Amino acid sequence: MAVAQTRGPFTNEAIRTFTDSVDVASMEAALGRARAAMGRHYPIVIDGQSLDTGGQIESRNPARPGEIVGSVGSASLDQAHLAIETAARVFERWKRVPAAERAQYLFDAAEAVRRRRDDFNALLVLEVGKSWVEADADTAEAIDFLEFYAREALRYADPPALTPIAGEENRLAYIPLGVGVVIPPWNFAFAIMAGMTMAAVVTGNTVVLKPSSDSPVIAAAFVQLLHDVGLPPGVVNFLPGSGRTIGDAIVAHPKTRFIAFTGSKEVGLHINELAAKPQPGQVWIKRVIAEMGGKDSIVVAADADLEAAADGIVSSAFGFQGQKCSACSRAIIEAPVYDALEKKIVERVARITVGDPAMRDVYMGPVINEGALETILDYVHKGTKEGGRVVAGGKRAAGDGFFLEPTVIADVAPDATISQEEIFGPVLALIRASDFDDALAIANNTEFGLTGALYSRDEAKLERARDEFFVGNLYFNRKCTGAMVGGHPFGGFNMSGTDSKAGGYDYLMLFMQAKTVSKKIGSAGNGRAGGE
Repeated sequence: MAVAQTRGPFTNEAIRTFTDSVDVASMEAALGRARAAMGRHYPIVIDGQSLDTGGQIESRNPARPGEIVGSVGSASLDQAHLAIETAARVFERWKRVPAAERAQYLFDAAEAVRRRRDDFNALLVLEVGKSWVEADADTAEAIDFLEFYAREALRYADPPALTPIAGEENRLAYIPLGVGVVIPPWNFAFAIMAGMTMAAVVTGNTVVLKPSSDSPVIAAAFVQLLHDVGLPPGVVNFLPGSGRTIGDAIVAHPKTRFIAFTGSKEVGLHINELAAKPQPGQVWIKRVIAEMGGKDSIVVAADADLEAAADGIVSSAFGFQGQKCSACSRAIIEAPVYDALEKKIVERVARITVGDPAMRDVYMGPVINEGALETILDYVHKGTKEGGRVVAGGKRAAGDGFFLEPTVIADVAPDATISQEEIFGPVLALIRASDFDDALAIANNTEFGLTGALYSRDEAKLERARDEFFVGNLYFNRKCTGAMVGGHPFGGFNMSGTDSKAGGYDYLMLFMQAKTVSKKIGSAGNGRAGGE
């Protein structure tokens, strides 16, 4: 294969809005192809070989639960161990492949995704219920991760010079860790899955990829694309399966060196606890890279532009049905403008279309599955039981799928259940703050710290928030979703995870370790006394 050459500076892939007739026709054709391929089976893949399994996982269209998008093999415990052992064996070869060659696989994969862009978009629409624009943003972000991490690998392959020491030649190199278990979420079924997987690969590690059981077909399609661009067998092993059957086993395996996880707080903490316990034969401390969700707030000061604030809140709360870890689930509004802003939010929510996202003009599709729908409705009930007032939505929406009306609950207490727990659905809590001090205190009163935003024209308030609003990604006078690779390194504090900053300039460091080599030259002495 051709080795990566010098590339221009990274730029984000443009996201389409499907106002162009050519884009619309392309997307409609891709949806037709995806529907024609529905029901296809995708086996597990270990060392490049497709293997039979005793069971399978069916992936259903959440907008039309009777439709099976596809099925994947469900790996056994023995196959899980085989995948780790295979990845460990292949790692001994892959770690020696030059960074430029590894990076080229990512550049090639990015170009392949561009050619198949609407086919991936169609899978995102059908498998996880994304609207056309949300699907295109997911695919564009996957391309961004591939392009950005490839360039970053080339940068890390040429580390900066060390401080000169007389009589010595000193070099530092970043080397890979080993076998990584990658456990991505279903909500960014393409971007996060591809980003975590290929960050590990481009830094010289091998991967066992366990996709979400709600979005395994998208992961299978990406693994096939990696095969098409020539990635060697065994570098990425595709291992869908039950978390109860294989999840703990691959995390705990003594040859697993690190785990990259995005998902719920509960699962992330379990992984962290399990990884912290050394197993017989294990010779390292496992590294956990975790992003575990949030309870994100948009604060609106009394001096804010209320039209802009209402737009940002509604977009952040109800884009992709609120199923983003960065979604605005709490609008904290200073008392003098609370009533006026509540009215503007409700007016905008009333214009949201809910339905099958395969239709171009639908803004909000289904939530991911029946269990999620019931959980969200239970939170709505808790919200009213604890004193909240439903001012929009609150019920299932029409249709056979897992549809829910965009819901706004006003007059929520800062310590109420729906103000503290992650709902992961289209439910927005409105909280009245007595003043700006109170608003900041409420914004910081949860165990999470992922994203947040502040609408204000007052530079002094912006500066205070810059210092006191404790989140990993803070935005001023804009929505709290839509982080862009390279521009908004993404990751949070507290129970939101390990602040891994995906799409940032230090992210690849999490998949490597630094080795210093010193060589005595000339007739100089052995160095001064002291030091480590």
